[in-house]
Order: sequence, then structure tokens, then C-alpha cells
Amino acid sequence: MTEVQIGLAAALEQFSPRESIRLAKLGEEHGFYGQMAADHFQPWVPQQNEASFVWSVLASLAENTTGDLGPGVTCPSFRLHPAMVAQAAATLEATYPGRTWLGIGSGEALNEHIIGGYWPEAPERVRRMFEALEIIRKLFTGKDVKHSGEFFKLHTTRLWTLPDGPPPPIYIASAGPYTSRKTGELADGLITPGASIEKLAGIVDNFNQGARKAGKDPDEMPKLLQVHLSWAETDEEAWANALDQWPNGGMKFPKADIRSPFDFAQMAKLVRKEDFEGRMVVSSDPDVHRASLQKYVDAGFNRIYVHNVGRNQDQWIETFGREVLPKLTA
Repeated sequence: MTEVQIGLAAALEQFSPRESIRLAKLGEEHGFYGQMAADHFQPWVPQQNEASFVWSVLASLAENTTGDLGPGVTCPSFRLHPAMVAQAAATLEATYPGRTWLGIGSGEALNEHIIGGYWPEAPERVRRMFEALEIIRKLFTGKDVKHSGEFFKLHTTRLWTLPDGPPPPIYIASAGPYTSRKTGELADGLITPGASIEKLAGIVDNFNQGARKAGKDPDEMPKLLQVHLSWAETDEEAWANALDQWPNGGMKFPKADIRSPFDFAQMAKLVRKEDFEGRMVVSSDPDVHRASLQKYVDAGFNRIYVHNVGRNQDQWIETFGREVLPKLTA
């Protein structure tokens, strides 16, 4: 494995479990290493047409590949109680030691509102996530623990199945200043989506501040980047794929409060090519994509998980494995 690790962001809201497993194997054959699997109960828009249970698919991905893997990201605050997330992550690491990580986030209504509870505003969602992190950390000790907090209760219990080695590292999806700083302070690493280099620099700076506050060396902490892109043999096809399969990539507004793929489909009608500017590279030229990924590497991200939004996955994996991955340098 090279110093620059480019893995696949497995879009489980777009591809079936069996297809995702096949693509993971194909990706590894062509130089991709690692899997960041989406945790969705519903797709963004109906035409994506999938939403499999991430923990089941992660186990199958692990069985069929050799790289690292984890959910990018799961929400331990609504649909799943943090104790269940802790159990799932510990079991996966016990089965595939040294390969897994736990990615968590504060959640989106699209996936979490399905349980019918009150959907809080962002500050409360963030507090819930950090309290969930506290519970997961407690359970990862293997000791009998209990918890009574602002949002969660846990009666005295323990995790009975744990990995023989350390528990999986916990990475938090962060973009805002406060969440990024707290992530550096409390988590083992950062997950963030592709954005402008200026915005990413601010996120990393806040993360580093939090890490140093906690006495940690931020340079030693993983910083994972998730990048969506659209490549096809022609620019026209690349644009058609972006607009049909991933219009959410061109939505510039916050999406965490929207509850239905059908609502997203209505909003997608307003998305135009220019809306993808600075958010997602759409091009038939592999070198344009290489240059974009190289900027992220130069900015300090050496673990990048990429997703081509079209259905042309085999062609994309083979092309990038041949023309993009070998040319990236740390």
C-alpha cells in the first residue's frame, strides 16, 4: 500500500449489497484500498433505489476484501441506541481485528426520523452524539457500566463480545467549528466531506486545536475525506449521471432536516450544473480528477474514500486504477 490511501465510498443508498461487494473486490484489484460504507435507511432520491443495513454489508465487505473499513457514518443517537452501535462495532472488530473503525455523526432526518420521535435542531443533535460517544467509550472498556445522562440511560451492563486487541478507533464526521474542535478533543480522528481547500483548512485547524487541548498530537490522528465525483467517457454522460443519480451533490443548502427521498426529488428539479461548482468535480478527463484528489492529498488528507456517482462503476474503477491512482503522490 502506498502512502496515499484511496479507498471506495460504498454508496449503499445506490447499489445493492451484492453489487457493493463485487465492486469492492474489483476496486481492490485495481489499487483501491479500504471501504467507507454509507449508513442509510432511505436513499437521497428515489432513483438511487437502495438502502441496505450497513452492519450486515460491512461484515460481507470485510470477508471479501483485505483493507480497512467502517461506516461513513452511522448515527448513534436516534434510530440506533449507542449501546447497539457499540455492540455492532465491537463485534465487527472482534471478527476482523485491526481492520475496522467506527465513524459516527449527528444524523439526518432522512434516516433518523423514521422512528417517529421529535427531530431536534442541530445543537441538540450534536450534544446527543457526544453523549452517545461517552456511552460507546464506556462499553468499549468491557467493564460493567451504567449511564444516566441528558438523553440516554443505560442500566448496568457490559459488552460480552469484545476484540482481543484494542477497540476500533472512533472517528466523527465534522464540518462546523464547534463540532470539529470537540472531535479533535474527544475522538480518535476526523471524517469530513470534500469541499474547497479553504473550508477544509478551517475544519482541520479547528480539529487540531481540539486535539492539542486534549494533549494529543493532531499530526498522528487520522483525517478521512469522503469525495463524490462524476466521471464518464464523455462530459455529457458525466453531467447526466451527476444530475440524475446524485443531484443532492448540487444542493447547497443544509439537508439534515429533509425527511423524504420524494422531497429531495422535488428539490432536485431546481439543481443546475453550476450548483456543483466547488462541491463535486464532473469531468470525463481522468487528469482533472487526479489534480483534484492531489490537492486534497497536499492539504494533508492521505486517507480518501471516493465515490463515482454514475452507474458506470466497472469502467470508472478500471480507468482510475490505471490513470489516476498511480499518479497520486504524498
